[in-house]
Amino acid sequence: MPPTFSNTRLKSARLAAGYHSQQALADVLGVGVRQVRRWEAAAPPWPHPDMQQALTRVLGQDLDALGFTPPAGMDPVRRRLVGATVAAVGLAAVPSQAAAAMQPASVAADFAAVTRSHRRLYWSVAPATLHPAAVAHATLGCALLPETAGQTRITVAESLAETWLLAGRIEFFDLREPDRAAQTWLRALQAAGEADDALMGAAILAHTAFIPAWVGRRDDADERMVAARTYARRGPAGAELLAWLDAVEAECETRCGNTRTALNLIAHGEDVLAAGSEHESPAWLDWFSSVRLSAFKGNTQLKAGHLPQARATLQQVLKQLPASEDKQRSVILGDLAAVEAAAGQPDAASAYACQALDQLGATWYATGMDRVREVRRALAPYQHQQCVRDLDERLYGWSTTVSALAR
Repeated sequence: MPPTFSNTRLKSARLAAGYHSQQALADVLGVGVRQVRRWEAAAPPWPHPDMQQALTRVLGQDLDALGFTPPAGMDPVRRRLVGATVAAVGLAAVPSQAAAAMQPASVAADFAAVTRSHRRLYWSVAPATLHPAAVAHATLGCALLPETAGQTRITVAESLAETWLLAGRIEFFDLREPDRAAQTWLRALQAAGEADDALMGAAILAHTAFIPAWVGRRDDADERMVAARTYARRGPAGAELLAWLDAVEAECETRCGNTRTALNLIAHGEDVLAAGSEHESPAWLDWFSSVRLSAFKGNTQLKAGHLPQARATLQQVLKQLPASEDKQRSVILGDLAAVEAAAGQPDAASAYACQALDQLGATWYATGMDRVREVRRALAPYQHQQCVRDLDERLYGWSTTVSALAR
């Protein structure tokens, strides 16, 4: 017999946040599904303090809005404090500006300065080290937002959206936690909405397309890309942002096995970059360039089986890649290793893979390590050759193995 839901407020908030089952919400909160059933039943029990904050953070609404009634006799002052505490955690529960003590206008520049620093630190600081700092900065932004107004509020919201976007990028690309990244990017989209920043919204939505594409759900990825392009049309999108959207969609198509479509999208992106635009790229778009587009192209050519073209493209990318882009260099070396493995050249493949490991030893990147592991699987027919055994010694050395497990 299907359960009867009496706390319709909590159920509606759960569905609106994207948790289509009680089990899904239970998993993200770290509780049993029975607890969620109790909360969605008649007269739900008042959550424990840690669950109060978790529910508000995940669902973006305060406890009253979620259908909870405080226990009889709770001190009214304590009830207001609880409500204020949990409201600061989620954007959707931001109290009215009139009820909050207002921050000075200088808070916007100060908060944005830290966001810019995190943006630059991403390319060199270990993800497990940077991620807690980014999340803490985002939590501060959530607390500051209801205490700001006008342009100050817009600037804080813009920086908050970028911070959540960065945290989600670390979760998805570095920590390999797509479910967590999905929730983080939802918060980023809320913050972008507070700022009415359409271009940031486009960037966030395009990032969310990676999640279904990585598991072959092309229709879901395509829907998110349509949304991303819609947002891009609302703002003054420059050539780089539009070409990056082509590159993201090409990556999604490649993941879903549609390499011909992907190559057409990349060609369109090349044309967009060549034509240029009167609009400047946002400062936060530091993960894309014409060289990065060529990197996308080389990977797609590899997946399409166009090995000579992929080799030439990736070798050129390796020459043009700026010295600061250590993470991307490990990916390019991994792709070159994959080209040689597919061409039946185990010595060259092993050499490129070892170079990728050298780079990963200096700057860890989970995506780069994934490329090396894919190459090693492709080299299984040659595993008794000395070059592959040498690669195994590097791949499963003490430091590499411990780093892979620790990060």
